[in-house]
Amino acid sequence: MRRFTTRIGVLAAAVMLACTAGGIAQSSAAPSAAPRAAAAAEEPAYFEMTDITGEPFVIKLTDSARIEEARRILSGEERDRLHVIGRIVKRREPYNPRWDFALNPDTVSFFEVSIEVCDATTPYVEDHLDEAGGAFLPGLYWCPWTSRLVRELPRS
Repeated sequence: MRRFTTRIGVLAAAVMLACTAGGIAQSSAAPSAAPRAAAAAEEPAYFEMTDITGEPFVIKLTDSARIEEARRILSGEERDRLHVIGRIVKRREPYNPRWDFALNPDTVSFFEVSIEVCDATTPYVEDHLDEAGGAFLPGLYWCPWTSRLVRELPRS
């Protein structure tokens, strides 16, 4: 019975997280200058984030609306939805070589508040990556509550 209850709890948390992430992804971004958005759509942008540990983590954004949203966060124009949420990919990416995981660019968005089940620091995710996707970070969604964008990385 306990195992069944645990599975139901994990399933409920995953559904709640999917609803939270879905709501975040459906939010609209403020319109911006067309040339900048067009250029952003052609090329990905990379942003460094950190959390309470101070460890840097790089995210890749490919959606022009998300790129503009990230830039508004860095400029101080956006003051509410400042934290990063996305779905973990369990592989090392060249733009983020320090970590054995990255965020799927198609799932990255920003939030003001989220449920606790997806909160963890970057080093904790790294140390428990084999457990991610089950009771730990259901659905592989990660939303570090203390995350914040630090800077946009220059294009190389």
